[in-house]
Amino acid sequence: MNRRGRRTRTTPGSGTASTPGRIIRIGSVPTHVLREGAGPVCVLSGGLGSSWFDWDPVVPLLAPHRTVVRFDRPGLGFSAPDPQPPTAVGEADRIRRVLDALGLTTPCTVVGHSLAGFHAEAFARLYPARTAGLVLVDGSVEEDARPPRAPALRIAAARLLGAALGTAGLPRALGRTTRRLIVRTTTVRHRDPAPEELVRRSYRTSRVLRAVLMEDATYGDVAAELAALRIRYPLPRVPVTVLAAYDASESPRGLRWLERQRRLAAELGGAEFRISAPAGHLVMCDDPAAVARAVLRSSPRLGQEGP
Repeated sequence: MNRRGRRTRTTPGSGTASTPGRIIRIGSVPTHVLREGAGPVCVLSGGLGSSWFDWDPVVPLLAPHRTVVRFDRPGLGFSAPDPQPPTAVGEADRIRRVLDALGLTTPCTVVGHSLAGFHAEAFARLYPARTAGLVLVDGSVEEDARPPRAPALRIAAARLLGAALGTAGLPRALGRTTRRLIVRTTTVRHRDPAPEELVRRSYRTSRVLRAVLMEDATYGDVAAELAALRIRYPLPRVPVTVLAAYDASESPRGLRWLERQRRLAAELGGAEFRISAPAGHLVMCDDPAAVARAVLRSSPRLGQEGP
């Protein structure tokens, strides 16, 4: 939607005139962006393979108090692909460019889920003057991250695999079903709240499959890049929250994950550590109120707070 909340007629790679939001060019990539609400700015970025509509349960809780920005990374949702593989610096710069394109230059709260936690933290470190707060929603954790071997080979393999699977028609046949299955297994509610039309339009495309394969192939590289950024660029003195998901099963795996998230909070200079329970990895679907509270608490210096 545009600033007045109206639908903007656009022609994104997989969208139509009914696509909510707008398409703006970030570098060479037509990028799907939504701006909603009013007040201090927060920007939401989802995990590996996520789309803008995965934040739908959270936005109504934030929009009365915040200007909420969502966008699809290259190849995901309704954004066009990028020929360049993702990097931590590149994704942090993408967030900056999205905000610039919307004319939002005041400090913002940057929110990253899962893999996008790397991107959000990189943004905070590289653009401290643009950061009012940092919220990591069940963010990815890689202790002692080191650059994996043969990055060029892995990237080439991901491209070849994506092309082969797309030519075979796998995304059209199984993309929607795979998306639904993954969401159901990563939520305690075991259901995907996303509208059928949006899931079909996004996940039945080979474009999204290729983007997922590329983000997965470069995951270790991005983790290692962020580890290097932590040495060179300190976090700004802003509120930082680590919100960890816990399904309340008391399983060893779940308890280990909580401990890793707790250590991440400590590594980030004693960030506030909070637990969302019961919740699966897609916290925004299981416990949107916890995500909204973390965001609203993250920028008290900007005033207007929600309940």
